[in-house]
Amino acid sequence: MSKQQLNLPSSWHGIAFRVRYQENDPMGVVYHTNYLNWFELGRTEMIRDLGFRYRDMEQAGVLLPLIDASLAYGRPARYDDRVAVYTRIVNFSRLRIDYEYRIHLLADDDLSVGDASAAGVRPIFAADDSLPGEPLTSGATRHVWVNRDFAPIRLDKVLPSLYDALVRSLQD
Repeated sequence: MSKQQLNLPSSWHGIAFRVRYQENDPMGVVYHTNYLNWFELGRTEMIRDLGFRYRDMEQAGVLLPLIDASLAYGRPARYDDRVAVYTRIVNFSRLRIDYEYRIHLLADDDLSVGDASAAGVRPIFAADDSLPGEPLTSGATRHVWVNRDFAPIRLDKVLPSLYDALVRSLQD
């Protein structure tokens, strides 16, 4: 597999939700570490939309620990804001996967991004960065595929169906 065969970065995957009260700090803004939780939500839902659940990956002995994270804070999100987490794959191999994220504030009537609580297909956005909403925060995470002993594994050997689904999603 070479990068020439894969369309990297991938298209953006979007999911929307409302900021919950407990996600805010005493200043009335989303507490900074919650953005990492939202990044995880974006990754999880992106994988789910490929037909896999993290739970099933873990039951198959495949774990995806975080090895590096970066965040750039712009404007804060606040309680009851409707936000979208956009996620895309920027690097992928048999051993690793790297993601990029954008968190945007959505207008209450902007239904261009499916809600996390709603049933149905969530939209996939083009890789041209024209994402709905006002940019708030951006970031990136790097992960390595490991087994339950945290030894690195080759995803194509241990869980080829997930590896193939990821490759197909990057070739479309």
